[in-house]
Amino acid sequence: MDSLRQIRMAAMGNFGRWGRSPQVWLAFGLGFVACFLLSGKALDFAQQQGTLLQLFEPFIWTFGDANSILLISLCLLLLFADLPNLDNEVPLFLVRTTRARWMAGQLLYLVLATTLFVGFILASTCLLAGSQAYRANLWSDTAGILGYSGIGESIAIPAFVKVLELTFPYACAAHIFGLVLGYSLLLSALIFFFNLLGGRAGMAAGAVFSGFGFFLTPQVISGWFRLNSQQTRIANILFGWLSPLNHATYYMHNFGYDNLPRLEHSYAFFFGASLVVYLLAFWRVRGYSFNFTGTER
Repeated sequence: MDSLRQIRMAAMGNFGRWGRSPQVWLAFGLGFVACFLLSGKALDFAQQQGTLLQLFEPFIWTFGDANSILLISLCLLLLFADLPNLDNEVPLFLVRTTRARWMAGQLLYLVLATTLFVGFILASTCLLAGSQAYRANLWSDTAGILGYSGIGESIAIPAFVKVLELTFPYACAAHIFGLVLGYSLLLSALIFFFNLLGGRAGMAAGAVFSGFGFFLTPQVISGWFRLNSQQTRIANILFGWLSPLNHATYYMHNFGYDNLPRLEHSYAFFFGASLVVYLLAFWRVRGYSFNFTGTER
């Protein structure tokens, strides 16, 4: 029980800095602004059509798209850029506990803070929907127009027919939340681990990871190499399995009639990859040289 208490204290110590950290406020502020800008197309379209939205549809249509996931996840670079936080109270804490428990506290903080941030994004899109939304677990007329007319594709709102026909809003929103959370947890783990390797390499690692996902999207590959329809289909399947960003994109999954990864495959990928990075972080901290704020090197 004492070890669990120390792990919890190490995690809560990081949360205690939030009130006085400008970069945390900036990360959440930019996240809300991004939600406002990204969900605006769906809300404006519903208003123009005189129709309502299901409460979770702004979140579904916004973060069912790879580019939106990529944009919002970059806020995590701000949120976790300074980890591990080595303020002056950390030396005293390390005297009273072990490096392993301190590290477990840092990883617990990563998981809780990332979950809180993604939950904030979900709540923001629901709040922005306001009086234009209803809570019933049924797709709205707006979704039907966007999906079946093809208008959604023309205005970059991913209201795909297979999503409308095979799922309901609550289940769809839960899966998109889980996929975005899995992608964000892996990204935050990489930022933390590379910061442990030396300097502040986590920012560069996070940017490279995000760029890797962006450049492995079928649209980018098809545009670069001018692929025909058959080659595009093969690239779509191949990069659907290889790209972490595609794993986080809901419609890039197998719903029974293609060779894309299933949802459980993507959850397993994010869980396994995050676990590997966490284990590497535990290995790295054994030889990590702590340089504390306000002390001589």
